[in-house]
Amino acid sequence: MQAVLASNLRTLRAARNISLSELSRRSGIGKATLSQLEGPGGNPTIETLFSLSRALDVPVSALVSEAERSAIALVRAGEGTKISGAAVDLRLLHRLDAGRTIIEVYEQRVRPGAVQHSEGHPGLEHIHVVSGVLRVGPPNDPFELRAGDYVCFSASIPHSYEAVDGPVLSTLILQHSA
Repeated sequence: MQAVLASNLRTLRAARNISLSELSRRSGIGKATLSQLEGPGGNPTIETLFSLSRALDVPVSALVSEAERSAIALVRAGEGTKISGAAVDLRLLHRLDAGRTIIEVYEQRVRPGAVQHSEGHPGLEHIHVVSGVLRVGPPNDPFELRAGDYVCFSASIPHSYEAVDGPVLSTLILQHSA
């Protein structure tokens, strides 16, 4: 993932004519860290990737995935770009470019004992819980979802993820305007 991220980050920054200093200001990520991410070093967290996504106004997949070259998408168990945060592990399964909409499909695992906070990012979040109990949404008014439940909300608002009673397996779909 690192080589793809480095290349995509440099390309996106250049296309927007944004300096490293300006991207640092917009994302809240240190200039030294950004320099590492554009080079061979660095291991970004979910928080870092979503901060860059917000600052560049692109889906996370625009940072971590290569351009699709085949009409077939097959992702075996254990494959796919993996990113982790305080309480969430994501595995990018597929990115769909559907006209003016970009859809990212993730396997999402939420670990108990910690809360994953997001300051918000572009798009809509669709969550379908496969197993476990998930508390998700605005910190002041979250939804409690059980296996089989689904919720959709604007990702632009601050939100959080918390496994209520053991680990949670869910599908996360992020929907963005192209």
